[in-house]
Amino acid sequence: MEASAAATFKRNYERHLQHLKLKGLQPKTIDAYSRAIRQAGDYFGQQIDDLSAHQLTDYFTARLVSHSWSAVKLDLYGLRFYYEHVLVKPWPAPGLVKPPRSQRLPDIVSVGEMQRLIAATRVLSYRVLFFTIYSLGLRLGEALRLEVGDIDGARARVHIRNAKGNKDRFVPLPKATHKLLRSFWQVHRNPVLLFPSRVGGVVGSACATTPLDRGGVAASLRQVLASCGLKKRSRRTPCGTPSQPI
Repeated sequence: MEASAAATFKRNYERHLQHLKLKGLQPKTIDAYSRAIRQAGDYFGQQIDDLSAHQLTDYFTARLVSHSWSAVKLDLYGLRFYYEHVLVKPWPAPGLVKPPRSQRLPDIVSVGEMQRLIAATRVLSYRVLFFTIYSLGLRLGEALRLEVGDIDGARARVHIRNAKGNKDRFVPLPKATHKLLRSFWQVHRNPVLLFPSRVGGVVGSACATTPLDRGGVAASLRQVLASCGLKKRSRRTPCGTPSQPI
């Protein structure tokens, strides 16, 4: 019985991943929704195809003890997606999870605080990244995905691709940011990525096919904020030559 349940769970989990990709969801959403299925599978012994409203009530109540409302909400969305697209059956607990309404103002880093943060960042790639995030008003993921071709110096704008909601947008490019990015590109000379992986040093950066590690950037930012005595949350904070350098 356990072997059969495990086989069914594995098969349906793979279908879940297929549907997530076919719906064109962002990688972060795919990770969250697939993680929701794995966690529910662990909790229910990999038998999640016929859950009752009572079982789901107990499950989400337990999750809320150790996780935030936003995490629990993603768990709900992931399971509901699984029921709707893999099992093709009604969601058994509509309206079960309803996070309390709250309106929070974002933490704004002042110019002086940003100058302190930049000065305290010793790694060049991180220093340029944090400055770019602040000057362009980007999210961390948006900045890491920037490519050489996204920088339009002639029109003084930057093309931000696959932003929130899978939408593109343009943002103004300050002269100081453009100058800094040009200088930084002269260091690594990656033909595609603005912030290539640091694995392998400068030589490795020149032909890297992946950007800086998001976890490493976030850890560095936390360390710099702590060293500067800044306690604010910072969500946005921070193999050749292209034919035309930025």
